[in-house]
Amino acid sequence: MIDNCAKILGSETIDASALLLPRPRSIALETGTGPLAGLIKNALLYPVFQPIAALDDGTLYAHEALIRGPEDSLLHTPDTLFMAARMEDLQFEFETEALILAIESWIEWQTPGRLFVNIGADVLVNVLNKLGIEALRRTLCDTDMKPRRLVLEITEHERVQNLGALAKTVNDLRTLGVQFALDDFGDGHSSLRLWSEIKPDIVKIDKYFTRDIANHAQNLQTLRALMQIAEVFDTQLVAEGIETADDLRVLRDIGISYGQGYFLGRPHPSPQNTHLEAVSALKDRRVSVFPAMKRHATGARGRAISIINAPALPVTTTNNKLVQMFLEHSELHAIAIVDEAQRPIGLVNRHQYMTAVARPFFKEIFGRENCMTLANLSPRVIETDPDLDDLLEILTSADQRYLTEGFIVTQNGSYAGLGTGEQLVRSVTEMRIEAARHANPLTFLPGNIPISQHIDRLLLNGGEFVACYADLNHFKPFNDQYGYWRGDEMIRLLARVGVNNCDPRNDFVGHVGGDDFIFLMQSTDWETRCLRVIDEFNRDAVLLFDDTARQNGGIHGEDRHGVMRFFPFTSLAIGALRVKPGKYKSAEAVANDAAHAKHMAKLGGQGLAIE
Repeated sequence: MIDNCAKILGSETIDASALLLPRPRSIALETGTGPLAGLIKNALLYPVFQPIAALDDGTLYAHEALIRGPEDSLLHTPDTLFMAARMEDLQFEFETEALILAIESWIEWQTPGRLFVNIGADVLVNVLNKLGIEALRRTLCDTDMKPRRLVLEITEHERVQNLGALAKTVNDLRTLGVQFALDDFGDGHSSLRLWSEIKPDIVKIDKYFTRDIANHAQNLQTLRALMQIAEVFDTQLVAEGIETADDLRVLRDIGISYGQGYFLGRPHPSPQNTHLEAVSALKDRRVSVFPAMKRHATGARGRAISIINAPALPVTTTNNKLVQMFLEHSELHAIAIVDEAQRPIGLVNRHQYMTAVARPFFKEIFGRENCMTLANLSPRVIETDPDLDDLLEILTSADQRYLTEGFIVTQNGSYAGLGTGEQLVRSVTEMRIEAARHANPLTFLPGNIPISQHIDRLLLNGGEFVACYADLNHFKPFNDQYGYWRGDEMIRLLARVGVNNCDPRNDFVGHVGGDDFIFLMQSTDWETRCLRVIDEFNRDAVLLFDDTARQNGGIHGEDRHGVMRFFPFTSLAIGALRVKPGKYKSAEAVANDAAHAKHMAKLGGQGLAIE
């Protein structure tokens, strides 16, 4: 073992007496007088181990070895050690020493699972270049370290200098059975190209994207995108920086394979199992409530806008040529004028242009002139996949020429076709309807699609939950009396009271539409929460009536049959459906029975009806 280990660092720099276990051996540096060199010479570096757990049940998957200096030293933390290594030009010696210490200590503890060890990309290439694959194979054999249990975690403290050399090194070491991971993916140094080139077995997602994930919808969407990339490359993901039970459950529920962080286990001189609190959180059958994109309904991109495949003319086109084009294409409402790069620079409306052409002597005087004199030089231009907000801005702008002229559609700035004002209105309507299915535009709460998706997750998980369908009593006469503006205020009141009284970790609040809401509750005190929602809403709803109505206890108005009668204050009814494991097979069935429970609550005049 001593001979083979000497080969790793060069026999001329090895203190053979320092290689005997159990004393961790060190590199006896012939040069170097800095603080880090002193730590290496005096064998004062040591590894600590942090658990990496499977997120389906919390079982131990691996440990990451992290290097430390003396606790009372300025060089105790990894950041200061790596900085000292760069300043003293000891990156190769320091990282190689850390690798050997980690492997030796790991073998001494006889810990199950895999061992993750950090190593810089350039250091890894240099190790293989200096030693060769056979020397590394013998060294791993002599230390009793099975290569398939070793995961070399490539760090990117700097940009990889030679990606081709790194890829070759990785492929060579894979022949031994060693696995590879990318560290801190997404921290600013990482790249998809590196992922694609070396095809790591594991990618560790930087804690920026995972910390407080239970409250950050955009980071959740980023993780889902990374999961799709990982599937393409057949890569497992490790979520770093997990510090709370809520974040742990979200990461478990979206399907991240493994996790690491203080909540699962802190670095320790001896390898430790996953914290029992984390295991308990992972075994909790309740599903997490995913954070929602707050303004999804107005900021979303919809389907591609409809396009009329119409020819465009160059900027040099004469009036005679344009007239001929309109005559040959009687169905065109307009023709676009484009430059040499096919970028639109003008739009000619058929009706306006042909009216001008019909004037006496137009052809004789202007026929050979450039057609741009009668073109709209600032036409409406819309990309093929427009943002809903951009379309709404056009619809509400003072310039309404698009209604008669239509607009130009581009793809990546190049001319693609034409559109009409009617198509624009239709596209906006369809996009708003589609957006409302994801997030209600009035309350910004999740709409029908995420409601159904959450019910499906609850059913698939097999746990118990309660579907509470909420609806307002006597809302129509209130809305008729005070107008839609005050009606919207009442609906927002219900949304606010519902959200405030539900546990965001366990209870999902959705807005079906109008004054219909649904609460999908996993909280054990769900009934108390529902009663509190009813009491608070009924109390605050009275304040939306005028003084006369409050004095009279309600308002007079027409019922659904057009008959005038007295209506008491608007109040809240909730039908609660207790869903037992295995009873329902679909979200639709749950929603139908919850709606029936709500109907019974309204008929019976009860605030809360339980089925």
